[in-house]
Parts: sequence; structure tokens; C-alpha cells
Amino acid sequence: MAQPRACPEQDGLREVTLSTQRLRVLPPAVLSNPALESLDLDRNKLRSIAGVSKLCNLKKLILSKNEIVDFPKEIQRLVWLEKLELNQNQIRVIPEGIFSHLPRLKHLRLNNNRLGALPRDLAACRGSLQYLNISNNLFRTFPQPVLQLANLQELHVQNNALRQLPKELFQGQSLKMFRANGNPLREPPSEVCAGGIQQILNYFNQLQHGSGQEDKRVKTMFLGASLAGKSTICKSLKQRQSKLVPKEERTVGIEISEFRIDDFTFLFWDFAGQLEYYMTHHVFITPQALVILVINLHRYQTNDETFKDLVGFWINNLSMRVPNSVVLPVGTHVDCCQEGEVEEKRSDIMSKIAAMLVERKNNLAHFINNLEDSEEPEFYVDQWERLKEMENHMLTILDLVAVNCTNNHDIKRLEATILEHVRNEELFPEVVRVLPPVYRQVEAAIMDIAQGEEVAEHGMMDLQYLLSKLSLREHLASLDRELLQDILRYLHRIGLIVWYEEIKHLESTVFLQPTFLITMFRLLVRYRLVQQLESISVDTLIAEHATIRDRSNWVWTFKSKAMLCHRAVRALVKYQLCSEGMQDVFEEIMGYKPHRGRGKLFSLLEHFELCLEVRHAKALNPQACEFVPGKLWETTRGQGESWYLFPTYLNQTEEVAEVWGGDHPEDLHIRAYFSPEIPEGFFQRFLVKACSFYSTHWVAKVTCLLICNGKPLLIKENNQRAYSYLELRSRKPAGTTGFQFTWDFLMAVVFIVQKLSEEWPGLHMCVKTPCRTAGCPAELVWPDMDGKNAVTKEEVKTCGTCGHRFGTELLLPKVPTHPEAPPAQPAVHYYVTSYGTTTFGPSSIHVNRQNISSE
Repeated sequence: MAQPRACPEQDGLREVTLSTQRLRVLPPAVLSNPALESLDLDRNKLRSIAGVSKLCNLKKLILSKNEIVDFPKEIQRLVWLEKLELNQNQIRVIPEGIFSHLPRLKHLRLNNNRLGALPRDLAACRGSLQYLNISNNLFRTFPQPVLQLANLQELHVQNNALRQLPKELFQGQSLKMFRANGNPLREPPSEVCAGGIQQILNYFNQLQHGSGQEDKRVKTMFLGASLAGKSTICKSLKQRQSKLVPKEERTVGIEISEFRIDDFTFLFWDFAGQLEYYMTHHVFITPQALVILVINLHRYQTNDETFKDLVGFWINNLSMRVPNSVVLPVGTHVDCCQEGEVEEKRSDIMSKIAAMLVERKNNLAHFINNLEDSEEPEFYVDQWERLKEMENHMLTILDLVAVNCTNNHDIKRLEATILEHVRNEELFPEVVRVLPPVYRQVEAAIMDIAQGEEVAEHGMMDLQYLLSKLSLREHLASLDRELLQDILRYLHRIGLIVWYEEIKHLESTVFLQPTFLITMFRLLVRYRLVQQLESISVDTLIAEHATIRDRSNWVWTFKSKAMLCHRAVRALVKYQLCSEGMQDVFEEIMGYKPHRGRGKLFSLLEHFELCLEVRHAKALNPQACEFVPGKLWETTRGQGESWYLFPTYLNQTEEVAEVWGGDHPEDLHIRAYFSPEIPEGFFQRFLVKACSFYSTHWVAKVTCLLICNGKPLLIKENNQRAYSYLELRSRKPAGTTGFQFTWDFLMAVVFIVQKLSEEWPGLHMCVKTPCRTAGCPAELVWPDMDGKNAVTKEEVKTCGTCGHRFGTELLLPKVPTHPEAPPAQPAVHYYVTSYGTTTFGPSSIHVNRQNISSE
């Protein structure tokens, strides 16, 4: 029997932790202690808690991640209970008569169960309950007892089946945090809920001024390989007749258009097919959209290679990025195919897609079974739950429609097919949104302004100026800034306009034409960028105080290091804008200061992790006499030109390998595995994130070397089918302090990877440590992460394959417990700054005031 562990801060056994002990019943030693106030039974195998009523002074009870099906009725006798957690069990029903006996309950977690209702007597906690989490359950209607919880401050209802929220929930003063994403909400729409409590309240207030209007709008994304016929299909549907698009007019970046079919409004996003442009697609590929996957049937051959290029690549990435999507495959160039060929290829494509989905489901089932069959499944509950969630979110693939783009009848047939599908509420539960009349009025007025003659082609407009223009309209005379911002957030989330209020340099700019935003991305993330550099005209070079020799150096540096200096970027952007007749926006995009101006372009590229400004530490001001973490720093003047790294274009690896010096058998060595694969562009975005934290670094196409306090950490990408992982290596440290620092460094990078992977909801990530015995293929799967450390208590781990034993600190983030001599130097402190991680230990440097400014 596991022995209870007392918290050292408490007298006697007032607080006991018995997590991860495989308990099936409560230990008698615990039940015989009526003075107990806190009991943690997280991650056990409990199905009941018989005898818990004896703990009459219990204030905190943690029963999360057990096997409880029936809600424990004995809890009603714990009248002093303040915190109760029963999340991640299998509870279906909570009986009446429990909560009426818990008048002091402040915190209640019931998420990740099978609940569809809450008992009426939960209202008895109206004066005490402050936190309630019922996310990841089966609620189809909002539970009414929650409305009576007058002091509720935080409420989580994510990932249920709610269609409507009651306005009464937001009319009190207590609620401070509310989360409802993952519900098919109509009133208010999810895009409104994402704006927070105040925007939801404003929404309901506006509904009182007039009846809500149903808005049936479908974002439709056209994806597929280059020259598949996406633009032709898009334009033909819009004009409701055949409209061929010449090869020279193919999409560059993304094109956006809007039109109506019957009572539905379609927002068409036509994505370019070249791989270079895919780097920007992640910004715009969003859930709750119809995906039309366009496939050139004439080019398609019934072999695995062609399927992978024309179909599999897109299905794979959609499965990772938007796993709940509805995908309609459309085969084009039917007129170029022979009789019988179309049906053969249609059948081949559909069977191969089905096989991909079956393989994905089988892989997830395999991962789940591995965790369930492990010796300690309680250590993997969070990973298991995540996999089960992914298992329930799979692409819906509709039957392929083959069309001849020159045939009006085929275009009409495709239109009818699309309409039939979007009317299906099972496929598109969020297609209908209820909006206050003012939302539609402002939208119509903005579209009218955007198409007016006085608005430039780029459509960029100052927020305050837009408000003044809208206020001139009679029916919008009372429009204030707060309401306009609410409506702009909504229009931004549905993809009609673009407004990045979270980006400092763009918070006052509204892009009335989202396509211009794509144009800005395309200036530097595009097909054949080297040729664009080489084509910069002499006049443009002279205007930027550069020479033909400078241009040659820019090309060489870009080819070898994927870097461009500020002048090169200005010259490149100016040349491309002039060639497209948009030179009037150059200063606004690039900034008004030739050498240091930031402008909007770099704010966007850095925000979406497409480039990284390479800063020079020598630019710090050593004369300043004080350093205060969190305050601005001041740079020295004349530090030279800024350089920008574009990881997409990296190629060489020799420099990183040379600095690293080769792998050693004693290295601390872990791997982050990805299934089905590492997404396109993932590693490049990781480089931008990691290198912005650690200013000393070397980077290449698939490798990266980070330095923190003189300690190197190597990250390598291996992206093969069924064998995709990031490998992290660090030199084996010496002593407790060394292990603490090294694991902190490794874990910081793991968390960067983990955080980035969350942007792909269908991507499974699993961290493993290879066995340290040479030639042994075994790997230790990391348990769930608890805060900053993996959940583990053992001091020694034994490999189940080779039988060798290793100190846990060599395999998992743990510090060895054996004593060591005290370090000669005082402990070092780390502060994350604008340059990366700066180290401060015993030092005679005194910095007074620093200011890193982009202006």
C-alpha cells in the first residue's frame, strides 16, 4: 500500500498527495485522519471513493484522471469543501442533492466527462462558486443552473455542442473570463465570442435595438497544385458560367472574392499552388470552411507519386491544420482525358484518400493502445485524452466531382453540388449566424467605401479615419469606436477584412482589401525570389544609394545565408511595387527612414514568423549605468545596417556542423516525434521563435544550434514518412547545477516546439528519449508534462530491451539527488530580453538605461 505523503508546510497530515499510485480504494490510513484538509488523488484507478465522508474537514479534493463513472454521492457530506476536481473521468450524470450540501464550494472542475446536463441544485452554490469548467462534455443546450451562480468569475464551456448562449450570463458584474470555442454557435457566433465578454455583451445590447438577422456565409478555400484549374473554377462559379483563366494569369499568392448563390454568401479564397507560397497559407487556412481541392485529372496518373503531389500533400496538411474540415475534391481538365479515364482516376483518387484516412485512424489507435498497455498508464492520461480527441476529429471527404471547365452545364452542376452540401447542417453547423442589424450595415458601408474612387487600390485605411467616414452615413451617425472595433474583429475573423490589433505597428490600420495583405507577403515570400533580386533596376539601386556591386553581394548573401540587408529589402520591394504600379505605398510599407524605418511589412513578417531580424549584441550601449529587466534599452548610434533572415530559403548545413563538433555518445539526447509528419514550414517557424529567444545561434535548412550561457544545444529535423522527428542534443553536464541548467534549456526549447505544434490541431507530438546503450533501439516515452517537468518519481530507469540501468537525470528532466560540492560562483540568473537570453552572474557591468527601438 502506498504511504501518504504529507506536505512539509502543514502540521501533521493536513495535506496528503497520493497521485499516480494506481489506487483502486482509499487507504485506511488516510480515512482515519479526520483532520485532513487537502487530498490529491490525481491519476489513479479509482472508480469509487467509499469512506471519503469520514474526512469531515476536507476543503480540497482532487479526483481528476481516474475511472469514475458514477458521481460519488458521499461528497455531499464534505460540507467544508471549497475545491473539487473530477475532470477527465467518465461521469455521465450528477444526481440531485449533492451541491445543496456544499455551500462553501468555490472551484469545480467537471471537464472531459460525458455530461449533458447539470443538477438544478448547483444553484445552491450561488454565493460561493467562482470557477466552473464543463468543457469537453456533451452539452447541447446551456445548463440553466449556471445562470444563478451570482459570484461566478471564470467559466469554461469549450468543445460541447452549444448553438446558443443566454444573454443573462453576461449581464452580471462577476464574470471575468469566459471560453466557448469549439461549439457550433449561432447566437452569438463564435467570431463574436472570440472577442471576449465585453464584445459578447455589446452584441446582445445591439440585438435589443432590432431583431437579429440570419447571415448565411461560407468561407470557401480553393486548394491544389499549380495549374490545377483553381482560378478557372473560382471565376466560373462566380460568373455562373465557364470562364477560362490563361496560364499567365494564374494566382500569385491568394486571391479573394465574394458573391451570392441563392441565400448563401460565398467568400472565395483562391490559394496559389506553388510550394513557396504555401509558407503563408497557414495565416489564412481556417476551420469552419468548405475546402475545394482541385485536381488536374489530365496530369493525374494512377501511381503513388502523382497522388502524393497532386492530392496527398493537401489532404495531409488539411488533416493536421484543420482536421474538422469538409473537403470537396473537384477533378478538372476532363475534356483532355480519354473515355473511361475519368472514372478510373476518380475511383483511384477516392480510394487512396480513404486509405490515408484509415491509416491516420489506425495510427492514432496504435498510439492510444501503446499508452493504455504501458506499465504506468496513469502517467500518460493527458496524452491519451489528446489522442482520443484527435480520433474524433477527422476530415469529411465528399464524392469527387469531375468537371469540364469549358462546359456551362458542368459549372452549373458543380454549383448545385456545393449548395446541396452547405445546406446540410450536419456538415456545416456554423454556416448560419445571427447578427444585429448594425453589423450588416457597417459591413455594407465598409464594402462601399472600399470600392469608392477615393480609396487607393491597396485599401489600407486609418481606423479613426474609417470611423469618421462611416459616421457620415445617416444610419451610422451614432457609431462609436468600441462598436466599430467589435464589428471589425468579426469581419476580420470571417476573412472579409484584415485588422491586426495585436500588432503594435498595425493596430491603427485596417486592410479593406485583404488581397493587398497577400501582396505584401508576396514581396518577400515568393516563387523565384533570387531572379527578382537580380532584376532590380539601376534606377532603383541609385534611389536606395546602392550599386550593381551591392546587388551582386545581396544575391550572393541571400543564396548562401538566406539573409537580406535592409537596403536590399527596400530596393527589392520598391522595384516590385513599381512594376505593379503601386509605388505610392512604398514608404508606408517599408517605413519612412531608409536605414532604420520598420514599416508594416516587417511587422507582418515577424508576427507570422516568416523572417527574423538579426541583431548585433555589439550595438548595446556599454555606457548606460543601469539594467532594469522589462524596461526599454537604448542602443548605440550608428550600429550599422539591419539584416533579416528568411529561414524558408536556407540550404547549407556545414557551418552548423562545424561549430557543433559532432555528436557524442554521452550527449543528453531527446526526440520530439510528429505524426503524420512535420508540417511544411514548421521547422522554419521554429527557427524564428527559438532564435528570437537565444541571440547566439547558427542556422541551416534542417539544423539549428542555440547557445545559452556558453552551452550549445543542437536541433535537427528529420522528416521522413513514418519517421518524422526533431532531435535535440546537448553535452552531458556535470553536477546538480549543470543538470538543472541543461534540462531547463532543453525544456525551454521543447515548450517552444510544443506551443508551435498546437497551431496544427491534427498533429500528434510525442517526446521520447533513446536508450543510452549503443545499438539498443528502445526509446523511453516521456510522461505527461506537469508544469515544467515530466511526471516521474524514480531515481533510476531500466531499459526494457537491453536491461541496462541509467540515472533518470540522463533520460528525463530531473536533477540528480546525490550531493556535490557547492559551486564556486554564485547562481546565475537569466532574463529573456529583446535580443534573446542575457546572462547575469558575478559581473562588474552596470547598465543604467537601454532602449531597443525599431523606430
